[in-house]
Amino acid sequence: MSFNFAMDAFMQCFFIGTPPLTEQNLPDQSGRVLIVTGGYAGCGKALSSILYSKNGTVYLAGRSPSKAEAAVAEIKSQHPTSDGRLEFLHLDLADLPTIKASAQDFLSREQRLDVLTNNAGVMTPPKGSVTAQNYELQMGTNCLGPFLFTQLLTPLLTKTAASQPPGSVRVTWAASLATAFSPKGGVTLDPQTGAPKVFGDRHTDYAQTKACNALLAREYQTRLGNSSQIVSNAWNPGNLVSELQRHQTFVERVITKALIYPTVFGAYTELFAGWSVEAGREENRGRYVGPWGRFVVLRGDIEGNVEGGGRFWEWCEGETRQYM
Repeated sequence: MSFNFAMDAFMQCFFIGTPPLTEQNLPDQSGRVLIVTGGYAGCGKALSSILYSKNGTVYLAGRSPSKAEAAVAEIKSQHPTSDGRLEFLHLDLADLPTIKASAQDFLSREQRLDVLTNNAGVMTPPKGSVTAQNYELQMGTNCLGPFLFTQLLTPLLTKTAASQPPGSVRVTWAASLATAFSPKGGVTLDPQTGAPKVFGDRHTDYAQTKACNALLAREYQTRLGNSSQIVSNAWNPGNLVSELQRHQTFVERVITKALIYPTVFGAYTELFAGWSVEAGREENRGRYVGPWGRFVVLRGDIEGNVEGGGRFWEWCEGETRQYM
């Protein structure tokens, strides 16, 4: 890692300016339909609350109906005058065959989709954790699951974009400061199978998935083509109080606590990526977003790894094709 990039990564965590887009200046979301995966916990819940307060129809997608029910009750109590809707959408990103049913459930309930925020994820689970299909848990949950879910919803996103202002329909992807600690190019792919390497170190495996999401965001934008009005970008939400820390050791939690910010600041980063005028401009599409809503740079070898991003996309396509 170069000294300049190390300094930039440091500046992404500290000395951060005022969020440019918050609940105070977010436009009314009446009539818009929005999905937040992991929308009932952490910054996902904070984002859902902000969107609901602005009268949006917000789908909280995840595995736990009870957690969603509690979050819905809490959010509604905070914003009793909202004209929006809060809906639970069952989604298990770690079980690929079930994702199509989740997408079909949504498609049976709505005729449009304005913003898909791929917020959900898992960080540093116990060693050896795998998905239902035996993928390393972080790769499966953070990358393969969101990839498949996004692909299944792309036709509706495209349909919605055709009748909305250019750049207002968006897909955003959860990256992290951890991209700074990912392998060279962001991802190490097997030269024969194209599969990403499982390092066996939970921190390196996590960092790789976050870099992979940055690559997927850019590749999705590229593959949509110049004629598409959908915007795709990835974001580093910042160092936050989050359920992602549930798998950390005691020492890791002590260190993390000294470096993290209130959860709502992550929602402000997501707001900028998914709702700001700046991120929707043609020249900014696909750019990487940092805390609490500004364009920042990826590590140079990740930014320049166009070939690796394409190869990783193709691996994701191959692994999920049977579940489309």
